[in-house]
Amino acid sequence: MSFTELAGRHLDLVTAPFTLPKSRILVFRDEDAADGTLRVHTSEYERWLEDCRVLDGLAVLDAAGAVLPVTDVLPYRIAFGDDVSLTFDGPGALSVGVPDFGSDAGHAGVSGGTAGVADASSEAGLGLRVRLTHPDGRVQEHPLGAGLRIEVAADRTATVSPGDHAAALAACAAQWDAWFAKCPVVRDDLQQMAAFCWWVLGANIVSLPALGDARGVVPSKIGYVGVWQWDAYFIAVGLRHGDPELAREQLEIAFRFPGADGQLPDVVHELGVLASSDDLPEGDRAKLRRTGSAVADPTAPVPLTKPPLAAWALRKVLEAEDAPEWARAQLATVIRSQDWWFAGSDLDGDGMPEYGHPYSSGLDDSPIFDGPIPTAAPDLGAYLVRQDREIADLLSRYEPAAATGRFSERAERTEQLLHDMWDAQAGRFLAFGDGQRIDSDTVVGLMPLLTGTLPDDIRDVLRAAVDDSARFALEWGLPTVAASDPDFSPERMWRGPIWINTSALVAEGLEASGYAERARQLREQTVRLVVHGGGPHEYYNPRTGFKAERATTAFGWSAALFLDLAVTLSRD
Repeated sequence: MSFTELAGRHLDLVTAPFTLPKSRILVFRDEDAADGTLRVHTSEYERWLEDCRVLDGLAVLDAAGAVLPVTDVLPYRIAFGDDVSLTFDGPGALSVGVPDFGSDAGHAGVSGGTAGVADASSEAGLGLRVRLTHPDGRVQEHPLGAGLRIEVAADRTATVSPGDHAAALAACAAQWDAWFAKCPVVRDDLQQMAAFCWWVLGANIVSLPALGDARGVVPSKIGYVGVWQWDAYFIAVGLRHGDPELAREQLEIAFRFPGADGQLPDVVHELGVLASSDDLPEGDRAKLRRTGSAVADPTAPVPLTKPPLAAWALRKVLEAEDAPEWARAQLATVIRSQDWWFAGSDLDGDGMPEYGHPYSSGLDDSPIFDGPIPTAAPDLGAYLVRQDREIADLLSRYEPAAATGRFSERAERTEQLLHDMWDAQAGRFLAFGDGQRIDSDTVVGLMPLLTGTLPDDIRDVLRAAVDDSARFALEWGLPTVAASDPDFSPERMWRGPIWINTSALVAEGLEASGYAERARQLREQTVRLVVHGGGPHEYYNPRTGFKAERATTAFGWSAALFLDLAVTLSRD
């Protein structure tokens, strides 16, 4: 079975909409709909789907006026009844028509052709109509004829004109064929989900005209239409296995707008960047004012960024395809960003940088931010140690004449400060909010494993925590807050659910710390969770192994890291 068909098994038009790489159009069906009526939305930065309605209804009617049901979905078309299909006609339009389904089966493969697509004016199309329901309540019906093209304008209005459905179907199928030709080949038991995750990455590509038509792979076209710095790193790590060029492009976007002091922005999006609390929408700033946090008050701007995993991602992308000149250019930006953390985010001047805002951690709702801010956290310390060492290694490889001593020395100093966050009696690393101890037992306390150089006694205690069924060794994986902690909640974001990125990082930390077999087991458990849960969701309930109720579906970094884990496990 082709990768196209494998991915199609998951395209339910509810958790996985019909879309096209670089398009902003999304097609859904109502989960409880009794017929084949679809909805059409656009995908926009900081706008919910309800605010981006194009058509509240798109239905194909037979000669008697009955709505044809959706009978099949593949990445390049939605089938209605026996004869009609919907496809894309370029990134800004949809096409409805009647192909020759007898020959269409030959196009289900990665390299299938388009021979046999019939003229939509054939007998099968007689009497068919397309009914469009607009958000303002207008209802229009159009004879199907030789095919209809539905163009979506920037203001979300839909314009209907005659179209060449056969050509549109062929072009859309060819585009997806080219994408699936790059899909990583993994173990048989993981290949179906790998094909779907590869579809997710392709589906989440958006065009960013303000950046020279750059291709950003966004976390989700459902609510997360921008290039978040942390997401770009994880997504690039997965993309490298099939499309190293696109992986490099994600890092270029994340590195493209450093501040004068070297700080990298939290988000790059079509309207600009999000780099400080001054850049937040007014609704978010009002919410922050209500929290009463002086640090978060919009009258005192706070830098917004994401954890320092830039060099980690850069090294992994270069492992897939070496690009020395490109690497040297990116490395300069990474070094300036790393220096910013120590110069611009060591808010108490003790040598250990802090998170000045929960957004900068990537774990916005973690209980480590229930106390005062700024927050010194063991995950940040571990990332900084790892990044300085990665920088030294990359410089040795790409700039052999460059001095690397300051990075190695700073890593040693930072690791000593990290060790000061260890509480031997509690048996874990602690976070500190504005100097006050935070006792929450969270996954950030496991991240120091990433240094690979912890003292044996600390390393062994962390390994034991990973194995403790009362804390982190739950049936479906590694929760973000220990199950024994009072703050644990299986559904609340970052307060208990399993996230694929934290699980993947802890697995890498276990391997770096000498526990290769335990790392493999955690990776196996994590890919099993994604398969069991039905796809790469934003986060998962650790008790059931299914999508948490409020989690986004078809989530970019979950798809990318599933692919990375699947490739790693398939090599073992």
